[in-house]
Amino acid sequence: MSIEIANESGVSVDEASIVAVARYALDRMGVSPLAELSVLLVDLDVMADLHERWMDLPGPTDVMAFPMDELDSARRPDAAGLGPALLGDIVLCPAFAREQARKAGHPLLDELHLLTVHGVLHLLGYDHAEPAEEREMFSLQNRVLADYRTARTEAERLAVQRSVDDRVLGAVGLTGPETQTDAGTEAGPDGAPGRAEATDQGAPPEPGREDTPRDGNSG
Repeated sequence: MSIEIANESGVSVDEASIVAVARYALDRMGVSPLAELSVLLVDLDVMADLHERWMDLPGPTDVMAFPMDELDSARRPDAAGLGPALLGDIVLCPAFAREQARKAGHPLLDELHLLTVHGVLHLLGYDHAEPAEEREMFSLQNRVLADYRTARTEAERLAVQRSVDDRVLGAVGLTGPETQTDAGTEAGPDGAPGRAEATDQGAPPEPGREDTPRDGNSG
């Protein structure tokens, strides 16, 4: 799955984790691994311009989604049997999201993860214009985010465990006693006592909201 990200927002963020949550959401929704997605982080002025130009709404917003026109609007890209697709673009505004994160009481990166999943679902045809649509979309959004966080925590736990195991095995390899033969072992051809062989063992690797284009104000 090809996910490109460009940060033109002037705010330093963990871009790799944004790509990771987008990839997780697409995998979770059964999107083809050949699908392509673009994520762009912009500043307040650029987001305000996009918001006004495409949504006819004043000021910036948190997230906008621009599905590709080639997608069949009557069929979600997560429908069974769908082949490779250009999903479209997700535009995030970290400066706008920062205040939402503060009000929600969580880090900016958590807010950007939420907005990324929100944008992915918009690209897949989900919306929240009607109450029933909103319930479906936000329920799915919350499940995907919760499962991603669980998977990330487990991956971090396994990484720590592997690191500990590697240190233990390394210490044993450097300081462990040599395997010696009994006193009665037959001598080798040079007259020296024979020596038993020992084998080494190794260890295993890590694991908002509107029309098309769509925008948010999540938080």
